[in-house]
Amino acid sequence: MTHLIGVYGASGFGREVAPLVRLVHADETIAFIDDHSDVESVNGLPIWTLERFVDEPASCKSVVIAIGDGGVRARLDERCSALGIEPLSIEHPSVVKLDDVVIDEGAVLCSFVTITSNVRIGRCFQANIYSYVAHDCRIADFVTFAPGVHCNGNVHIRDHAYIGTGAVIRQGTPERPLVIGEGAVVGMGAVVTKDVPAGITVVGNPARPLVKG
Repeated sequence: MTHLIGVYGASGFGREVAPLVRLVHADETIAFIDDHSDVESVNGLPIWTLERFVDEPASCKSVVIAIGDGGVRARLDERCSALGIEPLSIEHPSVVKLDDVVIDEGAVLCSFVTITSNVRIGRCFQANIYSYVAHDCRIADFVTFAPGVHCNGNVHIRDHAYIGTGAVIRQGTPERPLVIGEGAVVGMGAVVTKDVPAGITVVGNPARPLVKG
């Protein structure tokens, strides 16, 4: 059986994910997918359009969507699924997962990610290096953790939220979990001590809504 794996996105994060895919799937055929690339290959892997990827002969095809923007990732996932190409989950061997962790399809878990106990995570989650998810968290679909995110226990994160590098999310309680709303952005190094409404960007310590001026 020929398994063809596409890494969707040949820019920065995609070039970090591709070696992880090679490590975990050393015997498979791997290519980047990028519909707007000006070059034909990068780091030893060819770059194809999605159309070319679909046309390549293989008995099994899957894709790792290496795009940081959750909204874009959702659209690409929908596009690939319509073509019969399902997302592939990838995790580095250093990833730690403890008891009762359930993660949906398409997750990318990079080096030294830790997910503790009684955690539920939705579709196409991305956790970059040294991030952690603590006990009793609920993370929805297409959520992105940049490097070094500290997500403490009893936190609920809605669809398409983006958590920036080094952000810290305070622990909630079983009765009142701390909630990061749909499409919210937590800025780099922010310390989140209370709920973040949907669509809002927060920055600073303690995190407050970003005021543009």
